[in-house]
Amino acid sequence: MNDVLIDGNWLEGERGEFDVVDPATLAVVARVSDAGPADAVAAVDAAAAALPAWSATAPRARADLLMRTRELMLRDTEELAALIASENGKSLVDARGEVGYAAEFFRWFAEEAVRPHGDFGSSPAGGTRTVVTHHPVGVAALVTPWNFPAAMATRKIAPALAAGCTVVLKPAAETPLTALAVARLMHEAGIPSGVVNVVPGLDGPAIVKAWTDDPRVRKISFTGSTNVGRQLLRQASDRVMNTSMELGGNAPFVVTADADLDAAVDGAMIAKFRNGGQACTAANRFYVHADVAAEFTARLGARVEKLVVGPACEGSDIGPLISAKALANVTRLVESALVTGARVAHRAAPATAPGHFFTPVVLTGVTAESDVVREEIFAPVAPIVTWTSEAELLAQVNDTEFGLAAYVFAGDLGAALKLAERIEAGMVGINRGLVSDPSAPFGGFKQSGIGREGARAGLEEYTETQYFSVAW
Repeated sequence: MNDVLIDGNWLEGERGEFDVVDPATLAVVARVSDAGPADAVAAVDAAAAALPAWSATAPRARADLLMRTRELMLRDTEELAALIASENGKSLVDARGEVGYAAEFFRWFAEEAVRPHGDFGSSPAGGTRTVVTHHPVGVAALVTPWNFPAAMATRKIAPALAAGCTVVLKPAAETPLTALAVARLMHEAGIPSGVVNVVPGLDGPAIVKAWTDDPRVRKISFTGSTNVGRQLLRQASDRVMNTSMELGGNAPFVVTADADLDAAVDGAMIAKFRNGGQACTAANRFYVHADVAAEFTARLGARVEKLVVGPACEGSDIGPLISAKALANVTRLVESALVTGARVAHRAAPATAPGHFFTPVVLTGVTAESDVVREEIFAPVAPIVTWTSEAELLAQVNDTEFGLAAYVFAGDLGAALKLAERIEAGMVGINRGLVSDPSAPFGGFKQSGIGREGARAGLEEYTETQYFSVAW
């Protein structure tokens, strides 16, 4: 197979091939070229060679190519959704939604590319003028996860290209097919050879180390676990690289006594069960006021019991977890919670397929100290903790090293905003179960990451600020 994209050429990987497995059926859906460090260096060769011409390309021309890529992605929505479902396992509804979301990053950053930004003014002492401008940071290394194989790639590629950078991309080994398909569409759109290079491979650490060791690579953007993010930050620190890290989460979902419970349950179904709970923004722990806990649990449980679990091709709502390791981890968390007093309040019907399925479940009687509350679940499990004191609630909500997303459902909007301001999270959904939007600055506090993706901030992550002090 020729699946390594370097300088517009599809090449074989230096290490042979590896299998891509459907986690719903455990069947091999493709064999992909297995790249290594030499391929990674060759990709940087191509990106570095393409950088001068691409960074000098007019912003309007870059924007037109990004818009064309969006059009091609939307044209191929069904093919891309089927590809995502086959390698990731998510439902076709979720996969189609991801394609639309992923394509939108090309439109947003096409629009941002043509909006001039800078500054001009006189110095306080007089006699000089300061002109502030921005340069593309250079060759950018992008490392993406498996849970959103299209959107996590486009959320990085689009702003990098809009800013005038060239890129080398390492997609997750579990889901390389979608990134490769998007790269082919970018080639069809007319993006020049060498501007986007894709290096799939099983040995991600070796590939990425080749990039962090290469002085031509000036930027690394990573989405994944906090543990891996820490390792990459240590590597990047040796060269003082420009870094963006979108890392783990442990999102609280707060329901107050005066909340609209219909809206709260609708929001919970999105925040918790979208992509089978395998999202860094997924609601991880539910804090429901004691006055409405029984009713909220009953309503949420009734919805959960109706979820259909199985392969995407069968029209399921909930697909499999990505791997046997992920399945073992959530099984451990739930069993540990049950041993310490939690109980299964509601559960969906189990899947009959052989894949890595975990049946969606609602847990009650969960303590704030339980591992299922303190660790990122990444599965369709909704643990409910009750509360009465807002001060105690905030102490529990903020008692974590993570601070990516949170959700607040309350009848009094002013009270909801005041509560949200005291939650240590970079994004808070207020009376809605979705926070991601290309026009919003996606990112977290504390050990959930560094930098922002989306909005104007997402473009600025791929630029360096320069100013001229001009004698006047």
